[in-house]
Amino acid sequence: MFRNLYRIFPNSVTTKTTNTTLISLKLLKSNPNSLRRSPSSQTSFPKHFTTMSFYDLEALDIKKNSFNFSDWKGKVVLIVNVASQCGYTPQYTGLESLYNKYKDQGLIVAGLPCNQFGAQEPGTEEEIVTFCSAKYNVTFPLFAKIDVNGENESSIYKFLKSQQSGDIKWNFEKFLIGKNGNVIKRYPSSVKPEDIASDIETALNDK
Repeated sequence: MFRNLYRIFPNSVTTKTTNTTLISLKLLKSNPNSLRRSPSSQTSFPKHFTTMSFYDLEALDIKKNSFNFSDWKGKVVLIVNVASQCGYTPQYTGLESLYNKYKDQGLIVAGLPCNQFGAQEPGTEEEIVTFCSAKYNVTFPLFAKIDVNGENESSIYKFLKSQQSGDIKWNFEKFLIGKNGNVIKRYPSSVKPEDIASDIETALNDK
């Protein structure tokens, strides 16, 4: 096979070039694996790498109706894993305030109930929405209960953590999503909604 390879070069090739070519081909013959990449040299992506778009995501809303996140294209979205019996539950007041202040400018606040932390969201979806409405006058979108960590982790949180890695540590962690569908910033539970206002304004003003 390698003799045939020599014949593809025209006679007009200079001696220097021909000699170099022959040497290269001989080396290839002696080590035909030299052009193959070793597994360690191949490009590898982080385990959390994903090509999924925020707008590919779907979820069930609080009434168990299917919702497609593509409806939020061009919006700024604040996603929060919420709970009704947590020390941070009063943050509902601040979240509702943010929503009322910025919703006409394009802000969506999304509450995703989760019972994984201290079993502090034990109720049904109907009980959750009743509690939120009666206690905190919540009008921003609420969704069906999900898991944010572990084997049954929601695809929403798989996406969020692909951009800001690390397990969710407690209720009321927050993810701010820009108009392009990428995570701008992640906030721990202790960060109050009102302390995010300047970041939200910046995101809303971003073209």
